[in-house]
Amino acid sequence: MPPQRPPSGRPRQHQPAQMMPLPGRGSSPYDERTRPMGTRGDERPAGPPPRRPGPPQPPLGRPADGARPPRRRKRWGFGKVLLTLLTVFVVFLAGVWVYLEFSINRVDALGYSDHPAAAEGTNWLIVGSDSRDGLTPEEQEKLVTGDSKAAGGGRRTDTIMIAHVPDNSTKPTLLSLPRDSQVKIPGHGTNKINAAFSIGGPALLAQTVEGATGLRIDHYAEIGFGGFAKIVDAIGGVHMCVDKPMEDTLTGIKIEPGCQDLQGPQALGFVRMRHSAATPRSDLDRVANQRKFIGALVSEIGSPGTLLNPFSLFPLLSTAPDALTMDSGDHVHNLVGLALAMRGISSGGVVTTTVPVTNGSAENWDKTKSKLLFDALKNDTEIPDSAILT
Repeated sequence: MPPQRPPSGRPRQHQPAQMMPLPGRGSSPYDERTRPMGTRGDERPAGPPPRRPGPPQPPLGRPADGARPPRRRKRWGFGKVLLTLLTVFVVFLAGVWVYLEFSINRVDALGYSDHPAAAEGTNWLIVGSDSRDGLTPEEQEKLVTGDSKAAGGGRRTDTIMIAHVPDNSTKPTLLSLPRDSQVKIPGHGTNKINAAFSIGGPALLAQTVEGATGLRIDHYAEIGFGGFAKIVDAIGGVHMCVDKPMEDTLTGIKIEPGCQDLQGPQALGFVRMRHSAATPRSDLDRVANQRKFIGALVSEIGSPGTLLNPFSLFPLLSTAPDALTMDSGDHVHNLVGLALAMRGISSGGVVTTTVPVTNGSAENWDKTKSKLLFDALKNDTEIPDSAILT
């Protein structure tokens, strides 16, 4: 039978099969959900087969077996090493600062109210006492401290100094006050200046010094026999050049002439000696030797050989708090400022002098020259040569 034609006379065209999705299958365009109706399930339309995902690839830079590559060790550059050392040094310095701040002995030396008016610069009262606190009888004998009950007992001062630190470019001054100077002691009449310390301690001595000089005392520092000797021994001695043989007929201490390192007992004898052929001016020669030794001591403490040597630095740090007494209002930074100002004693950068006196006994001050001296310190001006007594 011949094929039937549509009424229009055109042959029937083949209609494409409808696409029906099947549930539960994937979403691929070649999935069974979209295969043509009337075809078998394992048939797929013509074209390239779909690309199957391969096994996961390892990250870049990592081997295929999954092992991590060896890490490179970071090298420390010079800058990082320097920064680390600087940090350690700052932490160490801060620790030392705190240790000293809370370990140094304190005393209320300047707590009274009737001070002279403040002037130019800053003034320290520096006292070397014959305190034997902490010394055993054997140590006292070794240091030849003498009889602690002499002269009526009590503590006395072998050294009384004013250290003036100016606010301008004039030189700092280290001024000695002879211990036998006759001055007015508040509430106790006229007496030797060191009697003020025996009677009323640091506070009465500071009041006495302010009344005699007209200078306002801003800071106070005191060191005793034992503390002085221990500091000297802690830094390995202080290098001094002695011009003449020194033998104290009172204590028996002997120091041979020549350049040498004075240890604790010898150093104490050097700064206290006045009964000797090498000290014909008695107390005037003694205070001159004291200033000379302090200059050498400050230079030795501030030298790299002490600060960078742990065998000197650590004994010094352990000894200083017990050896030193400061006013309750003073701090370590005040002490550092004093040390920096006094560094130039040995090199001539500090004026060292004694209050002008009328005679060798050093009991009476020359009023005219003393006034010139004290006025120069008040005003931070140069001290006239006529007022300087070496």
